[in-house]
Amino acid sequence: MRDRNKIVIFDTTLRDGEQSPGFSMNIEEKLIFAEQLARLGVDVIEAGFPVISEGDFESVQKISERVRGVSVAGLARANNVDIDAAARAVEKAERPRIHTFISSSDIHIEHQLKKTREEVLEMAVAAVRRAKKHVDDVEFSPMDATRSDLKYLASMVQAVIAAGATTVNIPDTVGYTIPSEFHRIVKYLFDNVPGIDDAVISVHCHNDLGLAVANSLAAVEAGARQIECTINGIGERAGNTAMEEIVMGIRTRSDILRVHTGIHTEQIMPTSKLLTRITGVSVQPNKAIVGANAFAHESGIHQDGVLKNAMTYEIMRPEDIGIKKSLLVLGKHSGRHAILDRLKSLGFELSKEEMDRFFKLYKSLADKKKQIFDEDLMALISESMYREEEKRRYRVENIQVSTGMQSPPMTMVILKDRFSDKDSLVEVARGSGGVDAGITAVKKITGSEAKLVSFNLVAITGGSDALSEVSAEVTETVNGEEFKVFGNGIHIDITIAGILCFVDALNKLEYRKGLHKMNEQVKNVAL
Repeated sequence: MRDRNKIVIFDTTLRDGEQSPGFSMNIEEKLIFAEQLARLGVDVIEAGFPVISEGDFESVQKISERVRGVSVAGLARANNVDIDAAARAVEKAERPRIHTFISSSDIHIEHQLKKTREEVLEMAVAAVRRAKKHVDDVEFSPMDATRSDLKYLASMVQAVIAAGATTVNIPDTVGYTIPSEFHRIVKYLFDNVPGIDDAVISVHCHNDLGLAVANSLAAVEAGARQIECTINGIGERAGNTAMEEIVMGIRTRSDILRVHTGIHTEQIMPTSKLLTRITGVSVQPNKAIVGANAFAHESGIHQDGVLKNAMTYEIMRPEDIGIKKSLLVLGKHSGRHAILDRLKSLGFELSKEEMDRFFKLYKSLADKKKQIFDEDLMALISESMYREEEKRRYRVENIQVSTGMQSPPMTMVILKDRFSDKDSLVEVARGSGGVDAGITAVKKITGSEAKLVSFNLVAITGGSDALSEVSAEVTETVNGEEFKVFGNGIHIDITIAGILCFVDALNKLEYRKGLHKMNEQVKNVAL
């Protein structure tokens, strides 16, 4: 029997979030992130739009095969080709779901679909029936619902439920509505759709007016029991409802909302950090829940209050989302058991292989820093969880930088190329700075013509021995095809972090180019 007070958390980071500019991921990165979403405790992962590309189909298929304990959904337009592709992609999921949609607003029906209301309603019903032949769990969305005629919207919701939809999602596709209006829309459906209790009513809100979270909570108060959201609020245009804000809003104000989720909130920060590491896009410092300043206090009055009782200025405990206020006293003499125990307290469970990689990174850092902080561990963790190590073409063996006020910067780089017979490849180059010289040396070794588009440096911890994290956007054009990736590098030395970041980007470019070549070969064989 369904728990009427539980909010189903439907995560669409890998579909709606990933399709927004700057947030693309390769298949391996999607798998890593999907497994983290399962640890977080989401109920449904919308893994992609299978028919849209071979890469999306493969990622949905692999997530369905490997990620357990969650429903895996594939998106499909209201046509047979899309629905059948989604069915094939999710068929091996533990709990497969097909999510199909068609517009319900007159502006979309007349100008985009160029059909009548009656024709669109027939297409919606036919799509649900088609999907129902493949899976028991079918979700339907009337796109642009908040700009639709309410009577027509109600008739569509009633028809798709009668056709077998188990979840009906009411999307604010363009972020147009406001909380009071959205509450009225959802309540109208509950009051006017016979049989509406046979399905879970969901909402999918965009943040164009900065109201996605508020609108979602208003819908919950009106009876909605599924929320579609993304980690860090990423998504089309201004983004989607931010999962961390919704979950902590429900938890913090359960006295009013009277509902709950199944999210393991201590995994919120690790999940947010992992997404940042994969995409190379940082969270703004003042972002609610997961921003760097979310639990920071600078005002003397606030500091005084927090020291006496944290509740004076904190409505949530940082520990609840995976942040520890206390200093983590770890150094180069710490053993595996102490580090593993600390990682567990931060919400991380590592396999032996991941722990081995993590420990090597940790020891390297501990030799350079007197003290290791929680933030250092969280920065290193995704490096150890990245399972593509054996597929990386280039590995940095050494970097030596020479610079000064009166002498031109010069950097020596030693690389190992997995495809070269030589033990190591060495190059020395000059540049406008140590990083520039290092990148020039790397290009000489690899023959790469990749271009550095953006470069972002963050000091993860305070002090002169702070661990530095560099993320950069790198592009390369091959035979008229442009490839774009985000590289990451972590090191106590800023220059070395920048060079490591560029090499990481080259490895990702090699991976992307390899996948592209395989896809082209498959197409040629098919032709």
